[in-house]
Amino acid sequence: MTSHHLVGLLLGAEEDWPQAFEALTARLGIFRHAGSEHAIDTERVHIAPFNLRDRARHEIVIDRLAYWYYHPREWLKKVALMDDVYLLNSPFTFQSMEKHSAYCALIRLGMHVPETVLVPYKHPLDNVRWSYTSRQYNDAFDLKAIAAEMGYPLFMKPFDGGGWRGVSRVKDEADLVAAYDDSGEMLMHLQKSVEPYDVFARALTIGPETQVMHFRPDEPMHDRYAVDHDFLSASVGREAVTIAQTVNALFRWEFNSCEMLIQGDTVLPIDYANACPDVAVTSLHYYFPWAMKSLVKWTAFCAATGRKARLHVDPAPWFAVADDPELDYAAKLVRYQLLADEHFDTERYHAFCAEALPDIDAQVLEWVSSPDFDRVLVQTVQATYPATEHERFLAHFRGLVGLWVSDETTLLGAGS
Repeated sequence: MTSHHLVGLLLGAEEDWPQAFEALTARLGIFRHAGSEHAIDTERVHIAPFNLRDRARHEIVIDRLAYWYYHPREWLKKVALMDDVYLLNSPFTFQSMEKHSAYCALIRLGMHVPETVLVPYKHPLDNVRWSYTSRQYNDAFDLKAIAAEMGYPLFMKPFDGGGWRGVSRVKDEADLVAAYDDSGEMLMHLQKSVEPYDVFARALTIGPETQVMHFRPDEPMHDRYAVDHDFLSASVGREAVTIAQTVNALFRWEFNSCEMLIQGDTVLPIDYANACPDVAVTSLHYYFPWAMKSLVKWTAFCAATGRKARLHVDPAPWFAVADDPELDYAAKLVRYQLLADEHFDTERYHAFCAEALPDIDAQVLEWVSSPDFDRVLVQTVQATYPATEHERFLAHFRGLVGLWVSDETTLLGAGS
């Protein structure tokens, strides 16, 4: 008898990666683990009134919506607490999905987070108690003096971030005043800019799988991820992976992207919490097949092994390492990686993939090389760009995905 595991996709406006996930899980078909047969079924979750005592039908939900839409967020909390539904990102730590908590945790763990100050709101919140509280308890402060002490250039950005919303580079007092005036009701961080830096990297992590990519934030979105396999030294690359997996394991996130600046051999985390990381084919292009394969593998592992979600933060093991005076930074990184591997059950995961999904690489390669993938790519380009740009961008993305197909074909041929 085959165990069918229903995976719910809680989606916003995206169509490309959900179609990819649905196609790949269908191609995966029945797989075997520990003597039993398993299959992944998918369903797009709709939003409707729900009785708190109704049993959830899904075993796993991949959420891309509840970070801003509260009704499905409360449904996620309900099914996690009452029905043991596995969630790739815990809804109970969404308040930590703003950048502030991640900064605080990483500083406590000894990471090289740039100097950061949280400043009060510029404009009153829409709350009848604001005026009294502000008058009684909000201390006057000199933002210009704070900035001068930190040293220009700086960045002012919302504490909860997301899609580069409200981010300003502040090079002098005039920029500072303008950025703060424009912040309105957004709560802002003032953060020391890292200049000069050698490399901007973005790490996408899905379960225990991490891809660190060369990111160029000043380029248009279709050109921001450079296809570059050797842009970091081995030691810096390992540190980037460890930091990304550390923050994810600590906060119970399994589908998250992290940004860091590399200055010499120093890795400086600048953005380590993204409830809805970018996995669009028009952004990731060359790296899109890796992301989809990793998502399918981690979902299959969680389903077939009956992995139990750990929804709440337990910082004690991490802080024990951080506070150990006998450990230097390098030794702490080793311990953090061990804790992350324990959380993600990394050894068991890789053994599962070898046993249950031995053909997954070839299956993904076959699909990405197929007309069905090209149909998804065409649909996405047509939905994303004006008609006058369709031909140009189709050629651009077909070229980059074609490069991945060529590289993957060579890699699989070498391993056969």
